[in-house]
Amino acid sequence: MAHLRLGDTAPDFTQDSSMGEISFHEWAGDSWVVLFSHPADYTPVCTTELGEVAKLRAEFDKRNVKTIALSIDDADSHKGWICDIDETQETKVDYPILADADNKVSDLYDMIHPNADAKVTVRSVFIIDPNKKLRLTLTYPPSTGRNFPEILRVIDSLQLTDNYSVATPVNWKDGEDVVVSPAIPTEEAKKKFPKGVEEIKPYLRMTPQPNK
Repeated sequence: MAHLRLGDTAPDFTQDSSMGEISFHEWAGDSWVVLFSHPADYTPVCTTELGEVAKLRAEFDKRNVKTIALSIDDADSHKGWICDIDETQETKVDYPILADADNKVSDLYDMIHPNADAKVTVRSVFIIDPNKKLRLTLTYPPSTGRNFPEILRVIDSLQLTDNYSVATPVNWKDGEDVVVSPAIPTEEAKKKFPKGVEEIKPYLRMTPQPNK
């Protein structure tokens, strides 16, 4: 069984889905990906989550993010469930739900935690970058719905910090001040970040978000 760590290459697979067979790396292309798992079809918490992701389509699109869900039931079951999701959540699920009755993907991504429940997947979240590298993992218990604004916040942080020598502080949201990398001397930082550098401590320097 895989034990995935940040920076690992996300395992590739070919698997059936509500939108037909998917070869994961080919499907992902040059996009970021959010892969998230569900304990089973026709479950209440999952129904709200899948609907929320559909409602956030514009937010994912503007960040170049594809979303893909997984549930252990087969594709025909997924298609029936999607009708319920669209109806009850007043949206349209426009992304694939992987069918994982054989646990192939669940095993690749270590989504089954036997001491929590040996039969179903926990609520895993994986953020994967365009180089197919794993950038974030989150694991929720089956009883707790995920916080998708937090997942979007992390994507904002990853995309920002990939392009600039900064990190994002506690509770940061897009548009707020960021932390200057400790590797950059203050005088160099002042040139690099012309919007200004506030030195609170030699190791704690803040600057306005550079791409705003």
